[in-house]
Amino acid sequence: MALIPFKPSRAKRFEACVQPHLAGMYRFAFRLTGQRDDAEDLVQDVLTKLFPKADDLLAVDQPGPWLNRVLYRHFIDLTRKRARRADRPVSSIMADDVGQNFLDGLVDSTNEPDRQLGREQLRRAVGHALQSLPPDQRTLLLMHDVDGWRQEDIAEVLNVAVGTVKSRLHRCRAGLKQTLGEELEPFLARLRLDD
Repeated sequence: MALIPFKPSRAKRFEACVQPHLAGMYRFAFRLTGQRDDAEDLVQDVLTKLFPKADDLLAVDQPGPWLNRVLYRHFIDLTRKRARRADRPVSSIMADDVGQNFLDGLVDSTNEPDRQLGREQLRRAVGHALQSLPPDQRTLLLMHDVDGWRQEDIAEVLNVAVGTVKSRLHRCRAGLKQTLGEELEPFLARLRLDD
């Protein structure tokens, strides 16, 4: 009697392929939406749409960037639909507190009041400077500089050339530097007077 080789079900193969990338997809979705619930919904929508096309996903060599590209395109489609319906303006897609969790982690545990005040002012200034960037620039900057995405992966997800990603990052950083300089000037002037 010959044994029939066990072949895992399509659902199990899909889950095994997607599972290692779920955390990264969620982080990316959060950067795009700025809201926990919206990010979870976005990832769930993408996975629901991809499940019937599981064979296409299983044939992809590097599913991580491919999944993020699909997620990004789905987000853009949803954004355009919402803009047409005028549910909320496209410029308000990102929440005001994007990057705050990251910035909160920068606070040191030193208990000196003047240092804590300085750090709090710096944290607020960086948060405000990030918020002053347009949502697409802010997302790009956070993806690369905070989440550690490679420029090649960002280019693949956004479907643009690597040079375009580099120039956009340069513009983002220049805008952030200018805004941060303006935000911190009173703080830096006070430090110069104290010296």
